[in-house]
Amino acid sequence: MGEIATVFIVGGSGFVGSNLSNFFAGLGYKVTVLGLSGRYDGLPAGTRYIKADARYQGTWMNELSEHDIVVNLAGATIAKRWTKKWKNEIYTSRILTTRNVVNALSGSRCKVLFNASAVGYYGNGGERQLTEDDPPGKDFLSKVCIDWENEALKAGQKGVKVIITRFAVVLGAKGGALRRMTPAFKAGLGGILGSGKQWFPWIHIHDLCRIYQFALEENLNGVVNCCSPYPVRNEAFVKTLARVLERPCIFRIPAFALKAVFGEMSDSLLVSQKCVPHKLLRSGFKFSWPSLDKALAEIARLC
Repeated sequence: MGEIATVFIVGGSGFVGSNLSNFFAGLGYKVTVLGLSGRYDGLPAGTRYIKADARYQGTWMNELSEHDIVVNLAGATIAKRWTKKWKNEIYTSRILTTRNVVNALSGSRCKVLFNASAVGYYGNGGERQLTEDDPPGKDFLSKVCIDWENEALKAGQKGVKVIITRFAVVLGAKGGALRRMTPAFKAGLGGILGSGKQWFPWIHIHDLCRIYQFALEENLNGVVNCCSPYPVRNEAFVKTLARVLERPCIFRIPAFALKAVFGEMSDSLLVSQKCVPHKLLRSGFKFSWPSLDKALAEIARLC
C-alpha cells in the first residue's frame, strides 16, 4: 500500500469526513473531497474540493476514477424525525450514491473502496454480543444497511477490494453526536433514555481515523465493526457525560415521550447493540481511547 497516494472522499465535508481528510493529509496523501455545499473551509491545505450531489451522475465520477483509494461516507442524517419523505431521503442518499460510486470504479485506478455502514445493521441485539458475523436485524435501519452494503460489495466484481466500515456512534469535539447532545447536558437537561439498560456502542473519532490506516497496512477486507471494545449502557453513557461536563443528570426520558417527539426515529435511540470490534482486535489493532470516561474527558478538553 506504500504506493497509494491519492484519496477521494465522498461526503467528505461532514464531521467524519473532515476529520478523515485531515488525517489522510497528515499521512502525506493527496486528498479530494466531494460535498454538497458551495465551499468548505475546514479542509487541510492542498485538499481539492468538488461540489456535487453524488446521487446523480456527473463529471465527479471521472475525478473519482483517478484516485487510488475511495472513501464513501455520503448519506442523509438519521438524527431527525422520520417522515415518509425523510426515510426515503435516508435510503436513496445512500443507495444511489453508492451505486454511482461503484459505477465510477469501472476501469479506474482505485484499488480499495471504504464504504460506510452502521451498527444499525444488527437491529436490536438485546444482551447478545454482536460481531461482524452476526445476522442483520429486521427494522428500517437494518434494511438500509443491508442494501447499502450490498451496493458497495458490487465493486468487488470490478477488482476493487471493499472494506465495509460499520460505524458505532462517533464521538469527537466540534461535531457529530456530541454537538447535538452537549447543549442539553450543559443546561442540566441531559437524561437517561428509556430504561437506560440498552447497550450503546461508540468510538472516538481519532480511533476511527486510525482504523482506516490500519486496514490499509494490515490488508483487511470485508466488514469491520468500528466501535470501542467496551460498549456501555445508555445510563452509564449519560452519567459519564454529565460528570465530565460537571452537570447534574436527574432526568429520565420515557420511551413514550421519545416516541411522541421523534416518532419512529426514537426506536434507534432505544435499541440495544452490544457491538464489539472482533476483526480489529483479532488483527492486533490497539485503541487509543478504549474507555468512555477518558475519551469524553479528552473530547471535553478540546471543545
